[in-house]
Amino acid sequence: MAFDIQFLGAASTVTGSKYLLTHNGIKILIDCGLFQGPKDLRLRNWNNFPVNPAEINAIILTHAHIDHSGYIPRLVKQGFRGKIYCTPATKELCEILLPDSGYLMEEEAAYLNRHKKSKHNPALPLFTVEEAEDALKLFEVVAFKENTSLGSDISFELHYAGHILGAASAIIEISGKKIAFTGDIGRMNDRIFFPPELLPRIDYLVTESTYGNRLHEESNDLDELANAINETYQRNGVILIPAFAVGRAQALMYDLSILRKQNRIPEFPMYLNSPMATNVSNLFCEYHELHKLSEAECDKTCEVVKYVRTVEESKALNERKGPLLIISASGMLTGGRILHHLKAFAPQPENMILLSGYQAEGTRGAALEKGVREIKIHGDVVSVRAQIRSLHNMSAHADYNEIIEWFSRSKIQPERVFLTHGEAVGAEEFAVKLNETFGWQCTVPKQDELISLT
Repeated sequence: MAFDIQFLGAASTVTGSKYLLTHNGIKILIDCGLFQGPKDLRLRNWNNFPVNPAEINAIILTHAHIDHSGYIPRLVKQGFRGKIYCTPATKELCEILLPDSGYLMEEEAAYLNRHKKSKHNPALPLFTVEEAEDALKLFEVVAFKENTSLGSDISFELHYAGHILGAASAIIEISGKKIAFTGDIGRMNDRIFFPPELLPRIDYLVTESTYGNRLHEESNDLDELANAINETYQRNGVILIPAFAVGRAQALMYDLSILRKQNRIPEFPMYLNSPMATNVSNLFCEYHELHKLSEAECDKTCEVVKYVRTVEESKALNERKGPLLIISASGMLTGGRILHHLKAFAPQPENMILLSGYQAEGTRGAALEKGVREIKIHGDVVSVRAQIRSLHNMSAHADYNEIIEWFSRSKIQPERVFLTHGEAVGAEEFAVKLNETFGWQCTVPKQDELISLT
């Protein structure tokens, strides 16, 4: 038995998850995500795929986040025609995310062309709404723990991973050997999601290392959120919260509903300005078996904010004065409506920008976290005088202690371990921790590295 793994993304970086398994001529891609962050990473999205997409037999998708699913329309455009396997919730989320991403890309290209702010003439979207909708025709849902065959001696199962709605770890069996791709691992004591299901016996492990050298703070994120809101409210300021449309936006809305119920924050206008996040929020009630919230709690969560539906309503928010709270995507300030709000509200010192999750290197979110006082948006330099604060404990990723606890309880003893989906330093430090704890042989793969396992 022999097979190859090629690490086509998320190698010593957090985004662009793509892992190609090859065995007896069968090629399976686990995740198919976009690179995000620094320009040199984003430019990789425009490169020709290193393997002929028409030769890839199938994609297994761990979850719907764009850094795991967002390259799919591009791959289909280049010739991929296989099936894309995922959980039902992941498919429904992709039906929202992928066309919405295509729309945003088309809108941004149109904006750059209209204002002549691109070096390219014309600026083009990476993919369009129509191309995203074409890609969705290839999706096929599989239930958690359902064994699915991909060939005479290849099969896989998806196991519950927490993190976001529908997220899974993929356990692939090849000629009796099992390799686990954890995907993004949820928190062990999340307020909304159940802990990730323990891993079965495996021979090889590919795991994330987003927080490979960091622990989540002991502070209470509800207290931090309430304090930030109340301080800004007293200044009549605007609280601007960049949030991932899938997962983080809904968690924030749930926390706001708790704070409102407990009378810990005042009554004042709060908005969700993300069509994507609005549609995703409705799915929480539909998939109630995948999380801890009751139907009543889902209803309260959805009612706590006013929904911004149109571009005109979004623009009107920029003319508003505080006190006011706006949740908008994207979470790392890489695109979307949040950028227009940032232009409007970042220059005023009474306002607050509240970062609600991991900020990858090279993103505007990471720059704000480091204290920059100017930021570039759509070619314009924007002054940053608003207060910047981070809610570190809101992350949907397990930290290194939680992952080690999960591995310990799973009682796994893999022959080889590959650490991905983390900055190089964090992944290397996590490799040391895993070696010290379990004695495992750990590798941090490089971009496009090919490793043969026998």
